[in-house]
Amino acid sequence: MTEQHLVALVALEGVVPFDLGTPTQIFGTARDEHGHRKYDIQVCSPGGLPVVTAAGYRVTPDHGLELTERADTVIVAGISFGGPVEDGTVDPPVAEALRSAHARGARVMSICTGAFVLAAAGLLGERPATTHWWWAERFRELFPQVKLDHDVLFVDDGDLLTSAGVGAGIDLCLHVVRTDFGSEVANRAARRSVVPPYREGGQAQYIERPLPRPADATLSATRAWAVERLDAPLSLQEMAGHASMSVRTFTRRFREETGVSPARWLLQQRVDHARALLESTDLPVEVVARRSGLGTAAGLRQHLQSTIGVAPSAYRRTFRVVPEGAGG
Repeated sequence: MTEQHLVALVALEGVVPFDLGTPTQIFGTARDEHGHRKYDIQVCSPGGLPVVTAAGYRVTPDHGLELTERADTVIVAGISFGGPVEDGTVDPPVAEALRSAHARGARVMSICTGAFVLAAAGLLGERPATTHWWWAERFRELFPQVKLDHDVLFVDDGDLLTSAGVGAGIDLCLHVVRTDFGSEVANRAARRSVVPPYREGGQAQYIERPLPRPADATLSATRAWAVERLDAPLSLQEMAGHASMSVRTFTRRFREETGVSPARWLLQQRVDHARALLESTDLPVEVVARRSGLGTAAGLRQHLQSTIGVAPSAYRRTFRVVPEGAGG
C-alpha cells in the first residue's frame, strides 16, 4: 500500500449520485491524528467523458479508465440504467479495465447496483456478493451463478467487496477504512460525516422499524448501559430487566431497532472494544480479552479470527497507534 492509498471511483452512464458521493466523502475525510489524508480518491469514466446521472444531470470526471491501472482500490458506483442492469452486459473497455485491475492485485469494490457491473465483467463468478434488495431478483435472473445474499449490508470477500444500496455504501467504505488504517481513522471519518461509526456487514438491509415511533420507548439507553459494562457478564434477562420489558418483548424490539439479536449486537460491541484496546494500549492479550468481556485470550482469538480473519497479535502489529513522541 502506498503512503496515500489511491482510489479510482468509476462512474458509468446512469450513475447514482449518492453512490458517487459516498466514497469521496468517506475516503476524503479519512485522516490521521495530524490531519493528513490517508486516501487520494479520484473519479474516472470511459474516455474521461461526461456521464448522465440517474438524477438527470451530467458529471465530468477528471480521468479516463487508465486511472484504474495504478489504483490501489477500484470502486464502481451504482447505476440505475444501462447494459449491466438491463441485459447483464458491460462495455468491453470497462470490463477489461476492471479485470486488469483485479488481476494485478487491486482491491475491487462496488456500491449498490455496481455489483451488476462487476458480475457483467466476469469478476464475481460463483463468489458471494450483495446488492440493493430491490434489485436482488433482477440480479439473480442475470447472474444466477453468483452467491447473492440480498439480506446483508455488505460482503467482504477479500479482494472483491460489494455493498447493498444507498446508506450501506457508507458502511462498506468505513469498513475498508477501518481495515486499512484502524478504528481511530475510521471513527474520525464517521464523525466528520455525522454517521454511525460501525454497522456490521451481516446486519439486515431492511429493518422493519429502524427508528422508534415518538410514542414508543427506545432501547438506546439500555444499549448505552450495556456498552459501559462490556467487561462483565451480561445476560439477556439483565438487559431486558434494565429496559423494564419481558425477554420476549425486549428481543423483538431490539431486533426491530438494530436489525440483529441482542446477543449478536453485544458480541460485536465486545469485539469492537477489544480492537480499540489492541490499537491504543499495550495491555496483554489476556487483559484485553477480560476487559472486553470475551473471557480468555483463546476466546478473543477465536472471535477476532472469525470477524476479521486475523489473530490479536497480528492485528496489534498492523494497527497499533503509537502516541506522538513515543519511540525513536
